[in-house]
Formats: sequence, structure tokens, C-alpha cells
Amino acid sequence: MSEGLRQMTREFRLSPENLIYPLFVTFGKGVKEEIGSMPGNYRWSVDKLAAEAKEIRALGIPAVILFGIPETKDEKGMSGCQPDGVVQNAIREIKNAAPELVVITDVCIDEYTTHGHCGIVGPNGKILNDESLEMLALMALSHAEAGADMVAPSDMMDGRVAVIRKALDTRGFSDIPIMAYAAKYASGFYGPFREACDSSPKFGNRATYQMDPPNAREALREVALDIQEGADIVMVKPALSYLDIIRDVRTRFDMPVAAYNVSGEYSMVMAAAEKGWIDGHRVMMEVLLSIHRAGADMILTYYAKQAAKDLNG
Repeated sequence: MSEGLRQMTREFRLSPENLIYPLFVTFGKGVKEEIGSMPGNYRWSVDKLAAEAKEIRALGIPAVILFGIPETKDEKGMSGCQPDGVVQNAIREIKNAAPELVVITDVCIDEYTTHGHCGIVGPNGKILNDESLEMLALMALSHAEAGADMVAPSDMMDGRVAVIRKALDTRGFSDIPIMAYAAKYASGFYGPFREACDSSPKFGNRATYQMDPPNAREALREVALDIQEGADIVMVKPALSYLDIIRDVRTRFDMPVAAYNVSGEYSMVMAAAEKGWIDGHRVMMEVLLSIHRAGADMILTYYAKQAAKDLNG
């Protein structure tokens, strides 16, 4: 079959419009620091974001998601809720430089705490679910007030979508959608991200509040709960090892579905390509197509800029 006929009969077509590009925002000025385990991705200071935002939008990528690396941390993650925090300032900078670029913000306290957990830690080392919800609501509100187009709680605390939705609605932000990390697994694929954000837990792990990898039916229950609480988009994370979960969510729920092609998935391909063991660009496109084919309407991926350039020809 000729290439033209192959293109005519393809069942799924990937577009830059399916992609969301993660950006890591840090304090200071003049910072563009490559992340060692994630080549091609950087920690950016706010003053360097304008040109990057314009390039991302020019490639046809519709959205970015922001992760903050603060100058100071505490036990509750208060620096993540401040009007002049790194993410809040980054939102304003990006919206000023590229107003049409959709700015999504990660809502989680792990990057801002001294202990690195996604919830407030009690005296006995237990994660305090209900006490954490107040912080998540404050963070989401501060992002909305700074001009974010969408908030994305990634913490996996029970009930956080409902609390964030109520807080946004009460303060006049009923039009701000929530993209919920609805089925987020306790995965071994997050290592490079935690290096990028310096957010590894200082004790224990996150298995008590993230999902157990063998569980599939539980994912559907978690997604259903987030939808009931007011989520507008539901996410599965990671993507590659959980393609079956993406498919199950796509089949069961009539909702927009996102999937996160996480840092470890990205870094494995990049490392193998660097060694010359695989064709990195070809594998990149296979990976993204597999996620889209499984049912993801939108894909959060560190490949976004590379993939958009390939797709744009």
C-alpha cells in the first residue's frame, strides 16, 4: 500500500492540539537549566517564559501545565498559595505573552513542603487528608486569581475536587474547570519528575494515597467520585503501563479523558535513543499514538514540542 493510501485509511490521527506541555518554573532570574534526567526539558525562571510560551503556541500546542519550584518550603506548603509565588507569577507572564495559550496549574503541596508529601503530615507521620484540603483550595484559588485557565489537583486526597469546586464557585470562579488526576497510581515512573521538582518524600512513600498498580476496578470508582464532585476532565497517570485503564475510563464515562505520559516513560525512550538502540522519534510517535488510540483526548507529555514539530511537517 502506498503512503498516500496508508494516510487515507488511518483510524487515529494525532495532532498538536491533543498535546499539553509541562513546564517547570523556578525562582531567580535568567534561569534556563536543563533537567539532567529529562533532556530537552528545563527549569525556567519567570522572566524567561515569554519567548518559550510564544514558541509553544506557534507550534500549535494549545496548553501548558505549570509545576512550581519555590525558594522556600515549610511543613504546609504555604509558599504555593502566595499571590507572588513562582507559579502565580508565571501565569501572569505567560498570559501576557501568549494570551491564547491555555494555562493549567498543578494543585499539590508536595513541591512546596519540607517533607515532600502531597498532604499535611501529622505528628505520627500520617497524612492528614481533611486538613490538607484547605491548603489545596487556597492554592487553587491563588492560581485562579492569578489568571489560570484551569486547575489540576494531583494530590489524590479524598474529596479534594468537591472542596476546590466549592471554593472556586464561592469566590466567583465558577467558569474555571478542574482537570482531576482521577486515577493516579503509585508508580515507579515518577523518578525524573521528582528530581526536576526536588519533591521526593523525605520519609515513607505515597502508596497510602496513590492507587495500587494491580487495581483496575478501583480506578473506575475513583473516576466516578471525581466526576460526582465536579471534575470537568479526568486523568489517568501514568499512561503507558495503564493503557487498559485509559480504555476502560473512555468506555465507561462520557467525559474528556487526559493521560499523563510521565517523566520515567519519557526518559527511558530518550536514554535508549541516545545510546542508538532505538529510533527515538519513531518510538515517540508510537508512544503518543498508543495513548491517543487507547482513548485519551489530551496527552500531557514532555515530547510535546518535538512531536508538534514532526506533526507540523
